[in-house]
Amino acid sequence: MHHAVETARVVSAARERFLLSIPTAGEFYAALSGHLRHTATLWPATGDWVTVRDRATIEDVHPRRTAIVRKRAGTSFGEQVLAANVDTVLIVTGLDHDYNPRRLERYLVLAAESGAQPVVVLNKVDLHASVAAFVDETSRLCPDVVPISARTGEGVDGLESRLTPGQTSALIGSSGAGKSTLLNRLLGRSHMRTGEVRESDHRGRHTTTHRELLTLPNGAFVIDMPGLRELQLWADPESVGEAFAEIEELAQQCRYRDCQHQGEPGCAVEGHVDSARLASYRKLQREVAHLERQQDLNASLLEKRKWKAIHKAHRNIDKRS
Repeated sequence: MHHAVETARVVSAARERFLLSIPTAGEFYAALSGHLRHTATLWPATGDWVTVRDRATIEDVHPRRTAIVRKRAGTSFGEQVLAANVDTVLIVTGLDHDYNPRRLERYLVLAAESGAQPVVVLNKVDLHASVAAFVDETSRLCPDVVPISARTGEGVDGLESRLTPGQTSALIGSSGAGKSTLLNRLLGRSHMRTGEVRESDHRGRHTTTHRELLTLPNGAFVIDMPGLRELQLWADPESVGEAFAEIEELAQQCRYRDCQHQGEPGCAVEGHVDSARLASYRKLQREVAHLERQQDLNASLLEKRKWKAIHKAHRNIDKRS
């Protein structure tokens, strides 16, 4: 019997149920092969390319070009892949109670770690008279800023011009930032029912609960991602440096190579950078340094366990012989 082996893309991944897409065949569900379930360190994520047999069984996950990753929510240690093979991360923030430069910096480190290009989408410009001030402030954090109103359509053309056919963008941001309203406008149809934001806490009545790959009318792809209640970084110091490029650049001119930018003589950073941004840089650096130590510890524990199991197996063989 002939088994058809094809390449498909993961549209959504929920527990052990994967919705896949092949342009010529449309969408269909598939499950992991037994081998992949027991040997894969990372399971398929939304945006992954996979090898599928008979449009029913996923046999392999292709190497990822980029991946949006966070530390697992809660207490368990490990990474969680939120989306794979993303070209652009669209960080959506609302110009209401949602706007928070410190949270934006965290998202920008996430984008830098992913390998994708970040774009900050300032939504709800119709609610503010001083949009230029927000654009100016945000431009200091990220060079690519697009002010829009998803509700009225203002500025959406400027965003659409960045969404190239065949390329994949991920819509990310906190709940209530207006991602679903924006997505409906980009799709030209209502993908999900959205409600007005509640006055009490400015959260939308509709909240995306899973990640899903959608195709826009022009052939570009968008991964709709839920608002992240807890964004614990899974990143390295280089990604923090990328998100705070101007601080890293100034630090090259410090008198001492190991300058902590805390009052040392000849420091080129302190006094030349906004103090809240510098504090955020230090905080995120400490966070990823702690994560690196945990990873090293975790890796050594895993290595220890592996050798322990090998020695135990050898001892059992010796006893039997």
